[in-house]
Amino acid sequence: MEDIKQTVKAYILKEFLPGENPAELVDSTPLITGGILDSIATLKLVTFVEEKYGLTLQAHEVDVEHLNTISDISRLIQSKL
Repeated sequence: MEDIKQTVKAYILKEFLPGENPAELVDSTPLITGGILDSIATLKLVTFVEEKYGLTLQAHEVDVEHLNTISDISRLIQSKL
């Protein structure tokens, strides 16, 4: 699961937080409720996850409950592998 977390974190830093200190983005940082990801960024993240891991996320999985933190995202990916 740590590999998944690192991959997701690296993607978020590269795509949505370029130039930010990586140490400030922890597994529990609120991405959606904290304003880091807006609706377009969330869709980009979903596309990345689906392509990277060969998954299809269902509409009910694309929500704050499943995508708000790196830990949430990693748990969702792990549950579908």
